[in-house]
Amino acid sequence: MFRRSTVRFVVLAVAGLGLLLVARAFLSRTSLLASAATTQGANQPVIRFVKNPEMAPALQATDLLGKPVNMDHWVGKVVLVNFWATWCPPCREEIPELLELKKEFKDRLEIVGISEDDDPPASVLKFAERREVTYPIVMATQEMIDAYGGVPALPTSFLIDTQGRVVQKHSGLYPIRAYELEIRSLLGLPTDARVETFTDTGQVFLKNAANATELPGVSFKGLTAEQKKQALHRLNAESCTCGCNLTLSQCRVNDTECPVSGKLAAQVVKEVASGAKPAQTPPPKGTSSITQ
Repeated sequence: MFRRSTVRFVVLAVAGLGLLLVARAFLSRTSLLASAATTQGANQPVIRFVKNPEMAPALQATDLLGKPVNMDHWVGKVVLVNFWATWCPPCREEIPELLELKKEFKDRLEIVGISEDDDPPASVLKFAERREVTYPIVMATQEMIDAYGGVPALPTSFLIDTQGRVVQKHSGLYPIRAYELEIRSLLGLPTDARVETFTDTGQVFLKNAANATELPGVSFKGLTAEQKKQALHRLNAESCTCGCNLTLSQCRVNDTECPVSGKLAAQVVKEVASGAKPAQTPPPKGTSSITQ
């Protein structure tokens, strides 16, 4: 009797151990699959476009070869408006990549170079011919720069979708792989990237800094909702004195390292928190330069 019970116990124990090992293997596999899915999601590239994008500023000019350049001719194409200059090392480094993009997407992509050179057009043309630039280049005017309202550095490129809307802006060198993903997405081509949208609060057009509820390097901690509203109103109405001809909000977005706008913005928040009246300031400068 004892021996039979012992044998039965051993059999049940072995069976239980087997079930435990099977369950453990199943859970381990499930965990690995979940981990792989999480890793895949973490490694998935993300591209970001403006939610409710604005139409691109009108562009009617003549390129370096005397040919007309008109945005109306590019309906249905993705357009890359590239502000650059021959004296800008990152701009020169970027040219071969832009040419590769043009070669890859052919007639579905248009690139327009807007040269901010002070040299005469003939010098810029000579440079472009040496670099075998195939896309049109026009000389920048203040009206063009003002229309795009926010060219903080060179190169700066504005990405325009097939409906003529500005969906993104990239300042400085931008990876060609990222450009490819964005262009493919706008053309409706297959891509492994996930698309996210954001509200433009000055990242694309500086004038939209007025819509921001947060600003780089500005702490609204301790303010009530009403006080924060007052502080933002002042930051969008008062000028930075660093010489940028922008409002304090615009300067914080345009140059996050500017010590002048940082100090003045902190002073505005302090005055609002204490209930002190603002000192008399001159009217905002540069408003017309970013109005579209």
